Amino acid sequence: MSLPPRETQSFTDASRAADLIIERAGPKIVLGLPLGLGKANLIANALYARAAADPALSLTILTALTLEVPKASSSLEKRFLNPIRERLFEGVPELAYAQAIRNGQLPDNIQVHEFFLLAGQWLNAPSQQQNYISVNYTEASEVIMARGVNVVAQMMAREDDRVSLSCNADLLPDFLKARGAGRADFILVGEINNNLPFMEGEANIPAAELDIMLEGPETQYRLYGPPKLPIDDETYAAGLAVSQLIEDGGTLQIGIGSMGDAIAQSLILRHKHNAAYQEICAHLSEGRAQDYKAHNDIFSEGLFGLSEMLTDGFIPLIDAEIVKREVDGVILQGGFFLGPQSFYQRLKTLPIYLRQKIEMRPISWINALYKDETKKRAQRVKARFVNSAMMATPMGAIVSDGLEDGRVISGVGGQYDFVAQAGALDDALSIICLNATRLKNGQVHSNIVWAYGHLTIPRHLRDIVATEYGAVNLRGKTDAECIMAMLSITDARFQDDLLRQAKQAGKIADNYELPSVYKLNTPSWIKAKLAPLRASGLITDFPFGTDFTKTEQILMPALNVIKNASSSKRKLAKLIAQGVGENPKHHTECLTRMGLEKPQKTSERLERLLILGALKKPYRNRVNRKNSA
Repeated sequence: MSLPPRETQSFTDASRAADLIIERAGPKIVLGLPLGLGKANLIANALYARAAADPALSLTILTALTLEVPKASSSLEKRFLNPIRERLFEGVPELAYAQAIRNGQLPDNIQVHEFFLLAGQWLNAPSQQQNYISVNYTEASEVIMARGVNVVAQMMAREDDRVSLSCNADLLPDFLKARGAGRADFILVGEINNNLPFMEGEANIPAAELDIMLEGPETQYRLYGPPKLPIDDETYAAGLAVSQLIEDGGTLQIGIGSMGDAIAQSLILRHKHNAAYQEICAHLSEGRAQDYKAHNDIFSEGLFGLSEMLTDGFIPLIDAEIVKREVDGVILQGGFFLGPQSFYQRLKTLPIYLRQKIEMRPISWINALYKDETKKRAQRVKARFVNSAMMATPMGAIVSDGLEDGRVISGVGGQYDFVAQAGALDDALSIICLNATRLKNGQVHSNIVWAYGHLTIPRHLRDIVATEYGAVNLRGKTDAECIMAMLSITDARFQDDLLRQAKQAGKIADNYELPSVYKLNTPSWIKAKLAPLRASGLITDFPFGTDFTKTEQILMPALNVIKNASSSKRKLAKLIAQGVGENPKHHTECLTRMGLEKPQKTSERLERLLILGALKKPYRNRVNRKNSA
């Protein structure tokens, strides 16, 4: 039976659109919003306002990765962050439901369920912890439909009679297929914002698919664009280790953040400065066992990008002619994207022929082999699926999404999907990256722990694990062999205790001793190894640009020093004492940027001294060497 053609109702006012949605959907609204950037914020806020004002209405929101404009928690943070908020986020509409949850004021008739949380942001929000839905990303569309979604609202770009799902082709194509097959029935609302780039692939759909279109001056708001964070030496070292696992002619997935940027820059270094690349890789691996084939050659055939998240790091890889292997005329497929403003602008201004080689596809296509498995296997040769983790055990289990008390940091997302896919493909690898240590309340802790009460990836799926101290191949190894390998990429300060626990549990021979070369695993060793690359400019804090000014880049590590000292009155007092002895004329621009060039209050004078103490170079270097994580 063919369905009658849909009639699109157009509005310029979100409140009027919300009235029609309620009229058609009834008093029980189950609203599906896409992950991350593509949420229809104005529609969501209008529906929230209606439900908040009318207890007879029921509003359930199903979504993931709710983005919030960053907010400061201390006076110094406000001094640093507020000008950045004004510069980078002015005009981005905040989501009313997120603010209500944050303030503990979400009405009883409104519920919000997410299957992936903004990392760490809802850790102490009981309602979000209780309403979190744990699900693999590939299954999210089915879960949302099973919960009765009857309205789907998404931000889109428009060109004539076509609209582009742009930043979020991850779920809606599957919803539309289900609606066409009669398995789902929902009102589709498009919030048109032409600041979004018009992307191709399954993101490009007829505007006639929309039931309601919201388009006008108010919908052309600024896109949420988080600034890039600096890449430290430890992250670069891990990126260099991972880059040697990427084989020419293969397939690449990388994730968001500084680790993804470090991997991208390492691949560019390998391709464009191969002699320097090979030299640094040799220095980092000198005397160390390497039970996998290292790939240090330039890229001739190039790579095909297949990434759950199309990160902005893929653009410089395309520019460097590394991502260039074509599959059916396409060099890169992604499910969703999120990045700085420069990334969105670059996508918008790409030549049409190049933008058409970047294809947005649903997660059900990217993250899994089932459905068109023969075709996918032929395309995904030499696949390398790179993801990040918080912690790992010496026997190869991975902790990525939650704490052992059950609280969720983020979510499993697509990590399990890619680990399983790597195991199913003939020549693929799952590569899990993590920092060897972390800093908490001024103390260094190991991210390689003997046991943990929550796991994302069980040890029987172990494959490649990489830290700043190298990469190890755990696939097919015994538990004892895994422990030996993981100790070799553990920070030296924690190796002895882990080895003691392994021996106590009978998991490794009593007479085993870790080779002395791995006792060099310290931040200072990494810093010394990478110093020549830093000096030559081949690696920098922001290889792909930044929204931070030069003065802000100087302030960022200083503010981090203050944050790390804040857990101890003694450390803060020492920092203030250092500031007393520092000449403020050497730091005029930083003090002016923080509004502390002429402090009036006692609190301002203390803040000024803290900044001066943290900017004092010998002190900052000493603190960073001691606490580097």
